[in-house]
Amino acid sequence: MATLGFIGTGGMGGGMAANLLKAGYRLIVNDLRREVTRNLESQGAEFKESPRAVAEASELVLSMLPYNEAVKEVGLGRGGLHEATQGAKVWMDFSSIDKKTILDANEGLAKKGWKLLDASAGGVEEQAAAGTLSLYVSGQRGLFDQHMQVLQPMGKKIVYVGELGNAKLVKNAMAMLAAIQHFGVVEIFTWLKKGGVSEETFHNVIKNSQSYSEGLERICQALVTRKFKPRKSWMPKDVGFGLEMAKEMEVPTPFSALAYQLFAIGQANGLDGYEATGIAHHVYELLAGEKKKI
Repeated sequence: MATLGFIGTGGMGGGMAANLLKAGYRLIVNDLRREVTRNLESQGAEFKESPRAVAEASELVLSMLPYNEAVKEVGLGRGGLHEATQGAKVWMDFSSIDKKTILDANEGLAKKGWKLLDASAGGVEEQAAAGTLSLYVSGQRGLFDQHMQVLQPMGKKIVYVGELGNAKLVKNAMAMLAAIQHFGVVEIFTWLKKGGVSEETFHNVIKNSQSYSEGLERICQALVTRKFKPRKSWMPKDVGFGLEMAKEMEVPTPFSALAYQLFAIGQANGLDGYEATGIAHHVYELLAGEKKKI
């Protein structure tokens, strides 16, 4: 099996990397926080001190990083991929960032003979650990086909979405759509509850309607059980990237902008320590007068 490098082994990246180990790949890992690589090392992964060292010991580099600057540093910073003198020359980046950052990284690395695949992952940490993410990949079609086997242990659904940069747009688009859906569903649940229709009743209506979907079911389950995962959502960040690009493209996105403002209300009132469904629920409790302002 091939030797792969994986940079960024936090909540999402750690699960994805673990599934590559389970599939039989040799894995070289790096993260600024050494503690988050320990579990992978206990399973056979080898730690390297820099992205350059990861690339030089690998045939393909993958990454899952938290923000634009991290991607720039991994690709073009000191000790970055561009300094590698041997080993991998293909980088598959899954980071939730904007399109411009990955295109700039591609331009800089192309001068050193690198090829990039731009990817994004739909799902949460549990799905990353289970290998059931939805993966959206863009770049050269031949390069995508060549590395399909590497993608399969990490994702249940793998979709090619065209030219380099498109996967970042798709990630932002899915976040915008999900944000609108979360707040929309919670708004309807809040209204119906005040009208005398319980959450359980309307959940049953949805399950027997044409609107039913796997994603909608997860939202409804959380609302009915009040089991909101206590971890910060990355969705507002991705929605923000989408809004910035929409502004540059002069495309109106009023629903997404409103969802972004509702996330901001949650943050301003200390209600953002949850995934998106929990934020939406607590924000609407506040707006409906059911929760005291913190």
